[in-house]
Amino acid sequence: MSEYTEPTGEDYGHDDNYAPEPTHDEHVIVAQFTDGSQIGVADYDHDGYADILATDADGDGRPENVYTDEYGGPALDTHYVDANEDGNPEKVFADRNEDGYVDAAAADTDHDGALDLAVFDNNFDGHVDQVQVDPDEDGNIDKTVTDTDFDGVFDTVHYGDHDTNPYARA
Repeated sequence: MSEYTEPTGEDYGHDDNYAPEPTHDEHVIVAQFTDGSQIGVADYDHDGYADILATDADGDGRPENVYTDEYGGPALDTHYVDANEDGNPEKVFADRNEDGYVDAAAADTDHDGALDLAVFDNNFDGHVDQVQVDPDEDGNIDKTVTDTDFDGVFDTVHYGDHDTNPYARA
C-alpha cells in the first residue's frame, strides 16, 4: 500500500501540480564549498532529523568527521574522528543518554585501525566508572576496570585474555 492509497483501497488521485513524495536519495544533502571542502547530511528514516552528518575539510572525498544517531533520539549523539582518513576512526565520542555530555569515548592509540582504549560513564554522573584496554593490541579488550558502586574508586578488574592476565598460570 502506498502513502497515497487509503486503507480502503481507494486511490484519491492528484492534480496537475502533483509532486511525488521524495525518494530515499532525496533525503541526502551534500554541499561543496569553494575551497573544496564538503559536508553531507542525511535523514534515512524520514523522521525530519539528521541520522548522519559527515564533513570532509580537505575536499578529497573522504570524511574526517562523522556524526551519527546511534541511540535513537533526535540528536546526532556519536562523533567518529578519522584524521588520517584511512576509514578507521582514531577517536569515538558518544552521548548515550543524549544529555549533551560525552559519556563514552574510545581511541585507537597505536593507529593500527582497532580501538585500544575505551572509557565510560555508565551512571551519567560526569565521572569515568569503567575503563577498557587492549594492551597486546590484538583487537580484543583484555582488561576492564570498573567502579561497580560508583563511589569514585575502581573496585574490580576483569581480564578478558589469558595472555594479559598477570594471575593466569602458564
